[in-house]
Amino acid sequence: MIEQSLSRLYSASFDGSVMGDHLEIRCPKLGGEVTFAYCLVEGGDLPCSRTIVCWQQYFPVEAHLRAKLTPEQWDRCFSQTPKAKMVSLVELIEAAKKRQQEDS
Repeated sequence: MIEQSLSRLYSASFDGSVMGDHLEIRCPKLGGEVTFAYCLVEGGDLPCSRTIVCWQQYFPVEAHLRAKLTPEQWDRCFSQTPKAKMVSLVELIEAAKKRQQEDS
């Protein structure tokens, strides 16, 4: 069903701004439904690094992101090797400990 909606939306008039909050997929990072709009800002000023992988089957998301992002933003978002899951978890735990100590 989402494939049909996205295909119709894309073929009708895709300019990037039409990708509204109503288009959702399951996020493998969060484990729940998220909108394309959320994926575009998940990294703060950058899209989630998995945006292309998650959305490529529904519309030409890579072309959209290349048009939207500067080359520097593209490199910061998609050209970096992802950290190992264990490293990410340790960093998150350390950051949480630091916040807890600052709040005390």
